[in-house]
Amino acid sequence: MTERHPLYQAAADLQAQLSVWRRDFHRNPELGYEETRTAGIVADHLTRLGLEVRTGVGKTGVVGLLRGAEPGPTVLLRADMDALPIPDGKEADYASTVKGKAHLCGHDGHTSMLMAAALLLAKNAPPKGNIKFMFQPAEEGLAGAKSMIDDGVLEHPRVDAAFALHVKPTIASGRIGVGSGTFYAAADRIRIRIIGRGGHAAAPHQTIDSIPIAAQVITALQSIASRQTDPLDAVVVTIGQIQGGFASNVIAPEVELSGTVRTLNPALQELMPARIERIVRGVTESFGASYAFDYNFSYPMVINDEQMTEHISRTADVTLGSGSWFAERPTMGGEDFAFVAREVPSALFWLGVGDGTERTSYPLHHPKFDLDENALPVGAAMLASAALNYLEQHS
Repeated sequence: MTERHPLYQAAADLQAQLSVWRRDFHRNPELGYEETRTAGIVADHLTRLGLEVRTGVGKTGVVGLLRGAEPGPTVLLRADMDALPIPDGKEADYASTVKGKAHLCGHDGHTSMLMAAALLLAKNAPPKGNIKFMFQPAEEGLAGAKSMIDDGVLEHPRVDAAFALHVKPTIASGRIGVGSGTFYAAADRIRIRIIGRGGHAAAPHQTIDSIPIAAQVITALQSIASRQTDPLDAVVVTIGQIQGGFASNVIAPEVELSGTVRTLNPALQELMPARIERIVRGVTESFGASYAFDYNFSYPMVINDEQMTEHISRTADVTLGSGSWFAERPTMGGEDFAFVAREVPSALFWLGVGDGTERTSYPLHHPKFDLDENALPVGAAMLASAALNYLEQHS
């Protein structure tokens, strides 16, 4: 890798600084719309680079604008800044210092890489066109990208194309995974209340026990994927939270289930509310209970533009060398970069951060998730190179 593109060489020289940034963010995680410390560090960095900086975009987002010498198109690079409400299970010296919060999806790395890309590009400003840096809050379920779009991140100047990356521990460190078309699933939310009748645990016949009814509902919902959907049409129905009950000797009058529905086919997505409610209604009625059901269409599918995806592949060839990228399958994960991608031609790609050790083998959102910091310069170089190449080709 030491003989690759000069932009990668410059990014490699930032290896130590990238680790410092990433570890600082990792020690000090902030949840969605709480990223005041992170946003302040980002804004100060962009200001020192001489960029035009806006803060408070989409509540806690930061936007930096690097203008070229002459007018031209505008390309946007995006990173997310928020952490997750999960305790950090690592024993590293950079483990989270905030109880119950941790960067377990790599957003600390995303932010650090885009800060490095801004540094590289500030030293190599485009002759024509503009580069906009979007540091967004609240990707983890709170639609921070949409908030920033509502606050005008895609305007003044109008964005013509956008790129983003996401780390992935199941890909070898430094490798790039790309794919055109539907790349991330739609991520919808469901909430189900099972309404029974409480009472004494010793007299279940005098009650309508909501807990075993909820268990039946959860089991029945899995038949949507296994028996009600074309096997070639991917769908995931996951119940991630169950809340109900007061004590071990009390039959719970109500149970609330919260979960997510993931689909890659828009037509199937439209069918999901009715399919889920039919099952919930049938199970609850058969036990004499009732229910309340809420289906929220949340994150759209990330649709990678074919030309922008090819642009990332070519950028990887030029910047990292032949064989540095591969065609990756769609994921059932959700990403609010989808809101950007449905407004302007865009591409989101994977950056491998697994170095083959146990430390980097844990999946995203696992309490022990960690990444290989040697991949950070690769991501920074890819973002910077993608922006410069786009402006060179479209000015």
